[in-house]
Amino acid sequence: MSPRTLLLTSLAMLAFAGNSLLCRLALRETAIDAASFTAVRLLAGACTLWLLLQLRQNRQAPAGSWAGAVALFTYAAAFSFAYLQLDTGVGALLLFGAVQLSMLLWGLLRGERLGLCASLGTALATAGLLALLLPGASAPPLLAALLMLLAGVAWGAYSLLGRGQGNPLAVTAGNFLRATPLALLLALAVLPQLNWDGPGLFYALLSGALTSGVGYAIWYSALPGLHASQAATVQLSVPILAALGGSLLLGEALTLRLLLSAVAVLGGIALVLSARQRAGS
Repeated sequence: MSPRTLLLTSLAMLAFAGNSLLCRLALRETAIDAASFTAVRLLAGACTLWLLLQLRQNRQAPAGSWAGAVALFTYAAAFSFAYLQLDTGVGALLLFGAVQLSMLLWGLLRGERLGLCASLGTALATAGLLALLLPGASAPPLLAALLMLLAGVAWGAYSLLGRGQGNPLAVTAGNFLRATPLALLLALAVLPQLNWDGPGLFYALLSGALTSGVGYAIWYSALPGLHASQAATVQLSVPILAALGGSLLLGEALTLRLLLSAVAVLGGIALVLSARQRAGS
């Protein structure tokens, strides 16, 4: 991995973790509501990605699809409403685990077969998520946790829909543009509950423009320098970065339940990725 690729990859992972941190910060510390945060985030992301496309030497029109846009909107909305109650690290772990496991399940439904190591990894990751959801003093609120799992499944579907659709930046820009009116419709549906303030709008704009729009652009710039297994493995750092950020910046507790669940989920996924890498070599 070249120094440039390492730098771009590190910045992208910080941006992805920053999405969780900014959303939780906005919904906990400011007056903005989840629907407004979702709409502003998607609108800011769409504008940023469109602008980045226009700045490219070979200008491309936004691409994507309505199926991708619905999956993106479902992810963004469920993500925001879940973070009304979830701590940053818990939310990121549930999201990341659901993304990876849903994509694995899709592969199994399409006839892929897991070896012993990958099967053990899948079972370990699933057990880690279930352990995080078990009743107890440090368990996350069930409805919020289920919303975040839904966000992860939606993002997994979004990732699968985006395969082979062409330029990833153009596809993402088009999907953000299509998802924005869906978020505005959601905001209209809960119009009496809408609320925001300056700091809340700022965090939503930052999440959409910087950690989403620019973050995805950086990630797509890093991908050509990464093997597929490397690209999947480095994303294991996102829940860890999010949990550390939540602890350092928001004073959230790093509970034993969260730490053990993180070891199980991330360790299990690492086993699956390792098995796939060996099978492909």
